[in-house]
Amino acid sequence: MWDEIAVETPTDELPVPRPEVLAAIDALAARGVLSSLASRSAPTVLDRMDAVPGLRERFLAPQVSWQDKSESLRRIAKDLGIAVEALVLIDDSPYERAEVEALLPGVRTLDPGEVPALLAAFEDREVTPESRERVRRYRTEETRRAEGERFQGTREEFLRWCDMRLTVGPAVAEEVPRALELAARTHRLNSSGLTPDRLRALAAADGHELYTARMSDRFGEYGIIGAALVDRTARGSWSVPLLALSCRVAGRGAAAAFLFWLMERARESGAEDFRVTLRPTDANLEMRILLRQAGLRRTEADDSADGSTAGDDGAVLARTLDSGGGGGGLPKPPAWLHVFTRKDADA
Repeated sequence: MWDEIAVETPTDELPVPRPEVLAAIDALAARGVLSSLASRSAPTVLDRMDAVPGLRERFLAPQVSWQDKSESLRRIAKDLGIAVEALVLIDDSPYERAEVEALLPGVRTLDPGEVPALLAAFEDREVTPESRERVRRYRTEETRRAEGERFQGTREEFLRWCDMRLTVGPAVAEEVPRALELAARTHRLNSSGLTPDRLRALAAADGHELYTARMSDRFGEYGIIGAALVDRTARGSWSVPLLALSCRVAGRGAAAAFLFWLMERARESGAEDFRVTLRPTDANLEMRILLRQAGLRRTEADDSADGSTAGDDGAVLARTLDSGGGGGGLPKPPAWLHVFTRKDADA
């Protein structure tokens, strides 16, 4: 951030930040890349940053303490609700980079001199509206978390107070890039890890439909937080090669509500059974539990030509959609989450 050492300045004023560093942070933010701080320094440095207009607000979940940077990165990932492996550490100290490489081998580390190449790598990538809004939405999430900590009541009461709304419907053309992004970026709430290229091809194929889910609450818009590809080529059956949701909505019932909406729509269309492709990973345990709670069980299925079944050590989970369904009817979304079909929400 600067050439001097903040805690060694003779006054309370911070050293002047390097303009090229601030420019890089802003350029990455415009492409949906979040910035944080992992600084081995006195915690008071963070307080002093608040006095510099426009500086503190560039960073989400900053960690300023005397702890090892590997521990700071773990805390940043936890606060943001993302995988540690999604982080990149930029540090001018070979020692600090080595410490993180040794303890967090999934984290990429860079010398500041490599930042221009990092920026160049994003130049040709498509930037979705959700990407451009990602920093602001994570800031809104910080507000939600703070309000939740202050709320006097149960977790369910807080969720009801948030007035959360999920709007689901067929994807329109401008939503497809975000669906591809969810397929590539999500891990915790991703059923199959279908690649963006494969998703794009299947979504354009006959008999397939792409659905998206948007979410909002009293704090603001989450944007498009879910995508599902439905294969209706088999008579009497709905097959879902991909169900993916943003980790930002984990623990709020959105994944369950989206899944249950799809199941109900399948039954209304006359389908007799409902199938989801699942490829178990170390990260998607939450999705696996959800599918089981929804009554889906593993079934034997051969790989199909369109790739809609699992293969590659995956599985197809299925359940019938009659009133019994093997489990007393279709499940309902959480009581605190209001679910709308897009045409209803637009009415």
